[in-house]
Amino acid sequence: MAREPSPQAKQADATQVELFLDMLAAERGAGANTLSAYGRDLADLTAHLRERGRTLGNATTDDLRGYLSSLARQNFKSATVARRLSAARQLYRFLYAEGRRADDPAAVLEGPKRGRSLPKILSVAEVDSLLTQSRASMNDEAQPLPERLRALRLACLLEVVYATGLRVSELVALPAAAARRDQNMLIVRGKGGKERLVPLNDAAKRVMTEYLALRAKAKSEKSKWLFPSFGDSGHLTRQHFARELKELAAQAGISADRVSPHVLRHAFASHLLHNGADLRVVQTLLGHADISTTQIYTHVLEGRLKSLVRDLHPLADE
Repeated sequence: MAREPSPQAKQADATQVELFLDMLAAERGAGANTLSAYGRDLADLTAHLRERGRTLGNATTDDLRGYLSSLARQNFKSATVARRLSAARQLYRFLYAEGRRADDPAAVLEGPKRGRSLPKILSVAEVDSLLTQSRASMNDEAQPLPERLRALRLACLLEVVYATGLRVSELVALPAAAARRDQNMLIVRGKGGKERLVPLNDAAKRVMTEYLALRAKAKSEKSKWLFPSFGDSGHLTRQHFARELKELAAQAGISADRVSPHVLRHAFASHLLHNGADLRVVQTLLGHADISTTQIYTHVLEGRLKSLVRDLHPLADE
C-alpha cells in the first residue's frame, strides 16, 4: 500500500489549490459557483493522488492518466471527465507559470472525445402552457395569501427568465429595484462581474409590479432582493426555483425532467433565432463572452434557413 503524504505535503496541496482559486477570482472574475466547481474537481484529484502516496507537487503525467482512467472505470460521463481534466490542466499551467513546478505534467494529456450535444428546448406552445398555468395559479384569489404570493413569485420568475434569458444565478439575485414601473431595461451583472443591458417586455414588468404589490399587502419583510429568502444568501436559491418549476410543469402536463431554469434560457435563445434575431444580438443578451458558445443554437438557424429557401426561392417549386 502506498505511503500517505506527510501533513506538510497535504498542506502544500491545499495552499496551491487556494492560490489557484484566488487567481481565478482576481484575474478572471470567476464567480462563487465557478470557484466551488473547480474546488470540488481539484479536491477529487487530490484525494485520488493521496491514496497512491502522491501529491499535486510530485504527480507525474502517468499519475494523472491513472486518475482519468479511474474516472472512466467509474462510468463518469465524458463531459465530467473533460471538465475535471480541464481543471487539472489549468491548475498545472498556473503552477508552472508561477514557478511552483518545473514542469507541466498535464500539458500532453488528451481528454475524451465528445460531440457537442444540442440544448434541451421547449416549443413555444409548451412555454405558453407553463405561462398560462402560472397565471391561473397567481390569479386564484381563493388561495390563502401566502400561497398566492408563492404562486405570483413563481409566475414572476417564469415571465422574467423567458423575457430576458437570464442565467438562473442572475435571475434569483435580482434587486428589488429591478421592478420599478419605469424600468425598461435590466442591468445584469453576469459571469466575471461583467454588466450587460437586457430589455424587459410589458408582461414581465406587469407581473413584477403585481408581485411587489402583493408582497406589500402580505407585509413581507422589506428586502433588497426581488426574490428574498430566509437563507444565508438572502435571496431565493436556484434549487428552490428549479423545484417549483418542475411542479408547475407537471401541472401543465409537461414532463418535469424536460423543464429547468436553464431549459427556459435555451428556449429564449432558440425562439428568438427562429423568429429572425441575429446571432450576435442573442450572444449579447445571453452574456456569452465568445460567439462559439452561442453557436450551439445554429441548428435552429439551419432549420429556418432551409424553410426560407423553400418558401421564398423563385425556383423552389420547379
